[in-house]
Amino acid sequence: MWFSFWRSRDRFSLDELRYLTNQLQKVQIVNDVNKDFVIEALRSIAELLTYGDQHDSSFFEFFMEKQVMGEFIRILKISKTVTVSLQLLQTISILIQNLRREHAIYYMFSNEHVNYLITYSFDFRNEELLSYYISFLRAISGKLNKNTISLLLKTQGEEVVSFPLYVEAIRFAFHEESMVRTAVRAITLNVYHVGDEFVNKFIASAPHSDYFSNLVSFFRDQCINLSKLFSERPKNPCSESVSAMLAKVDEIEDNLYYFSDVISAGIPVVGSLITDNILQLLILPLLFPALQIDADSNLKIGAVTSLYLLCCILRIVKIKDLANTIAAALLYPLETFAANSEVKINGYVSGNNCANESEEPLVDSVTPVNAGQLCVDIPNKATSSQVHPGGIIAERDFSCSHLSLRETLLSYVTDGDDARALGSLSVLATLLQTKELDESMLDGLGILPQRKQHKKLLLQALVGEGSGEEQLFSFESGSARDSISSELDGYLKKLKEQYGVSIGGAAASPRIRRNQVLDALVKLLCRSDISTEILWDGGWLLRQLLPYSEAEFKSHHLKLLKDSYRNCRSALVQETKGIWVDLLITVLCDQWKKCKRAIEASSPRKEPKCILLPFQKLNSEDIPAESSFTAGERMSELVKVFVLLHQLQIFSLGRTLPEQPPIQPQIDIPEISRARAAGLDVSGPKPGTEVKFVHALPCRIAFERGKERHFHFLAVSVGTLGWVLLAEELPLKQNYGIVRVAAPLAGTNPRIDDKHARWLHLRIRPSTLPFLDAPKSGTPGETRIKSLVDGRWTLAFRDDKSCKTALSMILEEINLQNMEVERRLKPVLDLEL
Repeated sequence: MWFSFWRSRDRFSLDELRYLTNQLQKVQIVNDVNKDFVIEALRSIAELLTYGDQHDSSFFEFFMEKQVMGEFIRILKISKTVTVSLQLLQTISILIQNLRREHAIYYMFSNEHVNYLITYSFDFRNEELLSYYISFLRAISGKLNKNTISLLLKTQGEEVVSFPLYVEAIRFAFHEESMVRTAVRAITLNVYHVGDEFVNKFIASAPHSDYFSNLVSFFRDQCINLSKLFSERPKNPCSESVSAMLAKVDEIEDNLYYFSDVISAGIPVVGSLITDNILQLLILPLLFPALQIDADSNLKIGAVTSLYLLCCILRIVKIKDLANTIAAALLYPLETFAANSEVKINGYVSGNNCANESEEPLVDSVTPVNAGQLCVDIPNKATSSQVHPGGIIAERDFSCSHLSLRETLLSYVTDGDDARALGSLSVLATLLQTKELDESMLDGLGILPQRKQHKKLLLQALVGEGSGEEQLFSFESGSARDSISSELDGYLKKLKEQYGVSIGGAAASPRIRRNQVLDALVKLLCRSDISTEILWDGGWLLRQLLPYSEAEFKSHHLKLLKDSYRNCRSALVQETKGIWVDLLITVLCDQWKKCKRAIEASSPRKEPKCILLPFQKLNSEDIPAESSFTAGERMSELVKVFVLLHQLQIFSLGRTLPEQPPIQPQIDIPEISRARAAGLDVSGPKPGTEVKFVHALPCRIAFERGKERHFHFLAVSVGTLGWVLLAEELPLKQNYGIVRVAAPLAGTNPRIDDKHARWLHLRIRPSTLPFLDAPKSGTPGETRIKSLVDGRWTLAFRDDKSCKTALSMILEEINLQNMEVERRLKPVLDLEL
């Protein structure tokens, strides 16, 4: 019988479909003998029905008339092999996916055949079978709408009592295989987006609503794993650990986007379930306590991971109640949440001095707990300023547990390490950018942008509300209200009644809170122990909050900024005599454009994941501190800080930032100069350039052991650039030569040998800094830039006088180069303070 299957027939014909169906009906048991025929028959039937759906409706009419779906179920029941089950699931999946006629889908979903397959007891220990089954469920969910979904339900009256597709799918929601989890989420989203009122009621009722709490619990476990990876990174700082952490970050953000997609389906009860579970299972018991309790305790999530997660939740999960509840909770003291957390503190709580979540707390930052009270004595730390008037953050002489969470964030900004400072800035910036937050909440936190304050007070003045007009035209405008808005009151009440948060913080006015934020940002900009990238982020946030004129600045803010700017300017003046003076203007112009673009951007430059990633490292572990490479890093960082402070000074004066820094133009080469005498133009020398030997001095140098070469030495400067040249004499052109080697003049540090008065030692630094042209591609956080090592030249001249002349030549040209750089930078350095 089986060999007749292979006889020649028209493959895409109704006769072929009829023949296959008849043969399938004759099968009484499926075993190893006939399984290949059954598998091929099932595959061919799917192919014929797909063809018929597009070309001939009689194919599917025959399929319905002969009740072939029932035959499929019969074949499944009598089959003893997994391969037939696989093919059957694939066949029906193909049919559901490819049938376009609406009545065909209705038929497929009716008669309970599909529900029977959904609830059939497959052996899911076979991974391939599970994969086919999940694909089958996904294919069904892709055809759901308000009409078809009713065919898969069982109801009593108007209440849904059974929905196998959804119930069976969420059984695999937390499967170890990520592809299975992704497919299940696609299935659930297809169900949610149908928008059937009775189905929505079914999924939001117990026990099916447990799916959402289990989902948040699963997400919480992923967060704990991420924190563990972060805390272990210093012990294992290889690229693999960064890659593992990035993979976990992607998983976490995928989970949050799934929450967002579920919420976008518009099922209010589900949105409330997700909000309540995120708050009760993650934020209140884990993330908030982690902001102050050190990682050496039993807490499962560290401070830096907590800051990252708060940013992600606010950015991705667009729920108004969630965002406003988080914002309101930031006004509560830490002890409110620490008491309800999963942590039992063993006698002490450390301060925020740990460099990262895995480091041990400082010994002198720990105070034993007395009478159950949490307190911390933090050692005094030298800072760039001690100016902190009333109403502003104290100099770390506080008890950490009694600080509000918001004040804890500000303490990280002013005194935390790079990761904590960046994380806190990111949380504040994210709150500022969260559209779901009421403006009154931003005002209560002290981060309502000035333009929005003016707009609000203008509206109040126009409608005659209270003192809106008086506040609008006063220097204390914006947050001068001494009462908390009704919106904030509502969320504070909700925290107390719904989540059991009963201890409130001090009822400071929005004006005081705003001053605290501004003071923390200004103090950040005066720090010298923090990455310049973080200073730029602080500059962006300050730019969002600052008033538009100097008159509205607090005097101590202006003083701090001006003092810090003057110190930075003095350091920059020293760089005009430094090793990289020839690149100083280039770096300054480049950083000017980048900084202007950064602080005027509509949103922060960095994604939240940057909080967790190590800052860009230069491959300079073996480079000595006195090397030109180290000096170049220092110069670049100094320029970044100077540019930021300079632009903030311009902004505070109410001026518009120019596109380019005010730098004097380059002048022509003076007639009386070594460069002009050598016949050079403004482009300078290159290997192969012809030069005239007017000031050149004969010398010898060996670039390889035992291979001494004869050259003419010359030092020249052209504007801000300078070179030391080694040229070979032209045999047919007297007093002329060809440049063979050109090296930067700056940083040569010339020195005559102590024992050999005819030897001149020079340091030859690289012509550029490799990190200025760092590649933009690659994995964030693991960029490592190869450093270049300084070279050493020893030039041997004919006599002592020639050697001294060469030394004087170098020093004179360096002086000319430095003077030209200082002249061109004069307008930038002479900003009127």
